[in-house]
Amino acid sequence: MQGRLRLATASIVWFRIDLRLADQPALAAAAARGGAVLPVYVHSPDEEGEWRPGGASNWWLHNSLAALNDALRRLGSQLLIRRGPALASLLALAREVDASAVFWCRRYEPAIVARDMQLKSSLRAAGLEATSFNGNLLVEPWEIKNQSGRPFQVFTPFWKQVLRSTNVAAPSGEPASLSQPRAWPASLPLAALELLPSIRWYRQMDELWTPGESGAQRQLARFSKSALFDYGRERDLPATAGTSRLSPHLHFGEISPRQIWHRVAAAAAAQNIAAETWRSWQYIAELGWREFGHHLLHHFSRTPLEPLRNEFTQFPWRESPGDLLAWQRGRTGVPLVDAGMRELWSTGWMHNRVRMVVASYLVKNLRLPWQNGARWFWDTLVDADLASNTLGWQWSAGCGADAAPYFRVFNAVSQGKRFDAQGAYIRRWVPELAALDDSQIHAPWTAATPPADYPAPLVDLKVSREAALAAWQQMRAGSGDT
Repeated sequence: MQGRLRLATASIVWFRIDLRLADQPALAAAAARGGAVLPVYVHSPDEEGEWRPGGASNWWLHNSLAALNDALRRLGSQLLIRRGPALASLLALAREVDASAVFWCRRYEPAIVARDMQLKSSLRAAGLEATSFNGNLLVEPWEIKNQSGRPFQVFTPFWKQVLRSTNVAAPSGEPASLSQPRAWPASLPLAALELLPSIRWYRQMDELWTPGESGAQRQLARFSKSALFDYGRERDLPATAGTSRLSPHLHFGEISPRQIWHRVAAAAAAQNIAAETWRSWQYIAELGWREFGHHLLHHFSRTPLEPLRNEFTQFPWRESPGDLLAWQRGRTGVPLVDAGMRELWSTGWMHNRVRMVVASYLVKNLRLPWQNGARWFWDTLVDADLASNTLGWQWSAGCGADAAPYFRVFNAVSQGKRFDAQGAYIRRWVPELAALDDSQIHAPWTAATPPADYPAPLVDLKVSREAALAAWQQMRAGSGDT
């Protein structure tokens, strides 16, 4: 047919949040199949349901797609960019190049799972080979079950079962080359997706992060050479570079968990550390929590918006738009909370210990619905991941699997004194408190002359804790759980 590119064995690789060349099973399958390989990204955020990517995620995605295209060009290829709907775009591209196969790595968000199941069926009905792969997890969410054949709802037995039953295969390298089509089909310019906002609020993110596969590998190398061995001791100190900061790279698939697993194994082996020892490290358990979040999301798909524990549908939450805004902007009057929220706004990231503190403050001291916090994190975090975000917020609210008991309320002042004793983290992000000494910086309202430009606390921590526990008892009484 005139005007048509004849490539009977061409394969389409549909990139989503697996934006790397190494240990990328969809790309490897297409390269091994022979014929031209056409990498494509299809922009279709409307198909992600309630959880289309937020502003920080879009900033990261823009830069990661640019990095992926650069990497593909080094192999003599390029990234095609199309706009959704995904099925129509893939079918159109397949017709343009006479492709006979479409490969991709699986995603696990409920709306995407439903879309992908229909899409795979439709591609096959059109005569195309349509194959998906696990490119983002150590184990598929449906593969791990308890002794009753049901999903786990407690982390420790889940992770023990994963460690007992899973052999983490060595990651594969990137293809040596990719066959090109005789002529490249049309592609949108990346700027046409309008992923970057018109107001450059992301300037500090530009300085802090390097999205893309090479940035992920550099970050992993830094961590495995230094902070890995001190992780158990320093991971809770927000003023210290004691964490891997790989979460956004993992979310966008710029690095695979298998790559991290085996890099940790290699670093441990170089220090003559036995496998049974490093597999029990806290950092490996953090990979486990990521797996657990996906396990829960798969089996309890309603939880991004609804509590897993049904009794929490009756919890007497407060409504206070003013308090919510103060929390979002880092103006609660509680220094550690405000430092965390300002770090988030400026950098798209927040230290994990501080995430727990700010979440506890929102749902227990302010007693505002956890969904408000989940939505804000979703829009402002560069590592916004539906499984991890849901797990974290339900854990903090006490309404999910393996959740922190509701009567456990993080005291933001004592947490600050314990994990930021000299106030270095607070001084960085709340500069109006920088002149206070160490004994006052965690509770500036106790100073003889509190800083005039810093707000008074929204609530009294002790009184609000007691009110939260009373509300919890009220809910339990109403549900008959007394």
